[in-house]
Parts: sequence; C-alpha cells; structure tokens
Amino acid sequence: MACQLTLSLICIFSLLLTAAQSKTLKRDVKALNEIKASLGWRVVYAWVGDDPCGDGDLPPWSGVTCSTQGDYRVVTELEVYAVSIVGPFPIAVTNLLDLTRLDLHNNKLTGPIPPQIGRLKRLRILYVSLLSSSVNCYKSLSFNNFKGEIPKEIANLPELRYLYLQENRLTGRIPPELGILPNLRHLDVGNNHLVGTIRELIRFEGSFPVLRNLYLNNNYLTGGVPAQLANLTNLEILYLSHNKMSGTIPLALAHIPKLTYLYLDHNQFSGRIPDAFYKHPFLKEMYIEGNAFRPGVNPIGIHKVLELTDTEFLV
Repeated sequence: MACQLTLSLICIFSLLLTAAQSKTLKRDVKALNEIKASLGWRVVYAWVGDDPCGDGDLPPWSGVTCSTQGDYRVVTELEVYAVSIVGPFPIAVTNLLDLTRLDLHNNKLTGPIPPQIGRLKRLRILYVSLLSSSVNCYKSLSFNNFKGEIPKEIANLPELRYLYLQENRLTGRIPPELGILPNLRHLDVGNNHLVGTIRELIRFEGSFPVLRNLYLNNNYLTGGVPAQLANLTNLEILYLSHNKMSGTIPLALAHIPKLTYLYLDHNQFSGRIPDAFYKHPFLKEMYIEGNAFRPGVNPIGIHKVLELTDTEFLV
C-alpha cells in the first residue's frame, strides 16, 4: 500500500514538473508578441515578459490561457475585451491554431474580419461584438466597428458552438455556409447592416442541425419566414425584430418543439397568427407590435428586456 502511494506521488510530481518545464510553442510566442505590439499600451502593462504562458517567476499574460500538449504549452484561450483597444483585427490571432475561445468584444477594433479566421479549426467560441446578448439593446456605446462581409471561412470551424458578431457594421448577406457547422448552438448577427432573406440562409439541406438561438434582429433582412425554418427543430429563441420582413407567419413554425421566445416586432408581417402558437407548451413570449397583423392578433407575454448570460449558453 505504501509503495503504491509512493508511486502515485512520484507520478503526480513528475507531471507537475513536466508542466513547469514545458516550453511554450514558438509559433504561439511569436503570434502573441505580434498581437501585443499591435494592440498597444492598454495590454502591455498586463503582458509582462516574452512568454505569454508565463516564464519562471512571471505568471501567464492576463487573458491568456495555456495548456500542455506533449512537450510544449500552447495557447487555448485569448480574452482581451473591454479595454478600448483600437485598430484592425489582429491577424496574428489566426496563427494560434489551438485556440478554443477568442473573445475581443467591447473594444474599438475596425476593418473586416479576415478570412484566415477559418484556420482556427478548434475554435468553439468566437465573440467580437459589443455586449452579451440582450433583446432591445440598441445603445451606441464603445463597440467594435468591424465592417465588410461575414467571411464564409467561418464555416471551416467544425468545433464552433457560439458565434457572437452583433453590434458591428457588417454588411452583405449572412453566408449560408454557416448552416453546415455541425455544433453551432448560438448565432448572433443582430445590430449590423446585413441584407438578404432567411430562405437564402437555410438553403442547404440540414442547415443548423443543433442551433438553439438565432438572432437576426436590427438588420435589413427582407422576404418572409419560410416554413422550412421549422426544420431547425432545436430552436428556442428566434429574434427577427426590426427588419423589413413581410408576409404571413407559417403554421409550421408553431411545431418547433421547444420554441420559447419569438420576436416578430417592427417588420411588415400581415395576416393572422395561427392558433397553434397560443397553444404551444413552451412559448413564453411572442412580440408582434409594429406590423400589419389583422385586428385581434395578440402578443404572448409581457414586453421586457431578455438578458442571457454566458453561463446559460455554455451548456
């Protein structure tokens, strides 16, 4: 028994010693130092030393998370948010090939999101917007100002689960290629300058197989709500407010099993809303104001701000 305990302690000590002696992969050291140079003084004070994963007595850089892979340490998370960093998207980020989380939200970054973002094959969370998701949050605060189109290369990230692109100035159509992401649970592109239709977005068969939350609000989307949207059987939140959409609301949408929040307000929808929506066992809120529905069509729930924290998404 004593021998087994001794062997266990030796193994644990060896693992700790290996981790302490592991060197950070040169690729990641180079990339983080390039990012450090591009972001300026607002991160420099917290990023001391040359090794982002810590070197000797120096701790890892603030917002940088590393893990050991074999004989090396690699950067797996980068969170640099709400520090008012200015400039273009730091292209060196796309060299951190082991990243699982990238959070640059609530800064003053500008320009396009580079197509090289598609290199981050292990990325699970991409967050480059202003705030956590909030219905009816229209404030113009200190936010990122990414322009251009959403790069379709994001569809090359098979592990991506949470995509936050809201509160920017993105233009063009939402790439339908995003629908092939097998693990995407949350897509927020609200409060941009996007155009197109939902029919275009879900044109690939089997689009968005596990998507739960779809935020398309405050853009310039047109067209109607296609019945095929009901094929997204995991949807819980559908937020279409403040667009230029029209037509009637299809009955098929009421057959989405766990649909909980449906926001249709401030569009150009018309006609009636099928009774099935009012009998839906999960539907808590349905906002309809600012449309041309027939008299007698009523909302569901009390109009209020919906706040969703990261912990509610990361399950």
